[in-house]
Amino acid sequence: MRLAKAPSTRQGRAVPTILLALSFLALLLPIATNRLGVVRWEWFIGTPATLVSVLGLVGVYAFGVRPMLVRWGATDEEVQRPYPGAEIIAGGTRGTTMAITINAQPSAVWPWLAQMGVDRAIWYTWDYWRPWGRRSAERIHPEWQEIQIGHRMPSVPDGSVWWEVAALEPERFLGLRMSVDLRGRRFDPGTPPRFYSDSLWAFLLEELPGGRTRLVVSGYWAFRPRWLQGIVGFLLVEPSTWIMQTRQFTGLKRRAEREAQRIGALAGSGAGR
Repeated sequence: MRLAKAPSTRQGRAVPTILLALSFLALLLPIATNRLGVVRWEWFIGTPATLVSVLGLVGVYAFGVRPMLVRWGATDEEVQRPYPGAEIIAGGTRGTTMAITINAQPSAVWPWLAQMGVDRAIWYTWDYWRPWGRRSAERIHPEWQEIQIGHRMPSVPDGSVWWEVAALEPERFLGLRMSVDLRGRRFDPGTPPRFYSDSLWAFLLEELPGGRTRLVVSGYWAFRPRWLQGIVGFLLVEPSTWIMQTRQFTGLKRRAEREAQRIGALAGSGAGR
């Protein structure tokens, strides 16, 4: 499947650029006025300067950094088009959309996704389980390839919290769902508690010319209380998702391309005999 050419976004980027410049001016304002003696911010015990600086930093992140993080590597078309899995999370909203091109066919990328989970290949991202002797697998394990709807991919060693396969189309789409209350305990999505987080982490594989794969990762998220969702997303979920997802992209790309090259080399040597 060939991706549509992304439309130009120059005009759309103009506003964030202007706001980013204004944010930097807000950061420089206390320093410049204090240097020139126009305003002595220390007369106000630093409170106005601190407030302006904090607002400036928030502005830099909100209008300069965040727009890049939430759509890292994705085209306008990938961000704007419908993404599978919306019907799985009741009342959910679309989350971040990130993408990468891998120089290997979908059939070579899929096995790495199928074997994820802390009890198996882990996640190919930052290996925070290394102190416990665990690290992401460096090869495909045939014994870990059989997954189906309802299969659990643990996110902690004791298996008390997990991602559950909620959507599955081999070599095309994998949707992982986690439903937990605000204490981190699992709940039945059919009878949600008053306060909870219900999310879908999904992987869409699209075949590109030249034996390549376009991997688009997105999903949906419902959070209660609803008024807190935007704050939690802005401060915690979006930055942490970028940190972990971009690292996973690097890990998946390196492993899948290396394995594809190894198989290609073996096929080449066999044909030459």
